[in-house]
Amino acid sequence: MKTRKIPLRKSVVSNEVINKRDLLRIVKNKEGEVFIDPTGKANGRGAYIKLDNAEALEAKKKKSLTVALIWKLKKAFMTS
Repeated sequence: MKTRKIPLRKSVVSNEVINKRDLLRIVKNKEGEVFIDPTGKANGRGAYIKLDNAEALEAKKKKSLTVALIWKLKKAFMTS
């Protein structure tokens, strides 16, 4: 029997590669709205963090999500 691939993603806080199902996806869409994506399929720039209160507090403290979600915007300004 063929084994299935397990989708892996990196947490923006701990930089740890983890199974996608054990992470929470935060999305920023084109309109600038930031929201939690429970399906993992919403359009927009996504960032992942562990499903852990300590990691969520650390993300807030380090501003890891802010940096991850605005990176594309910074990159566009740097190239022009």
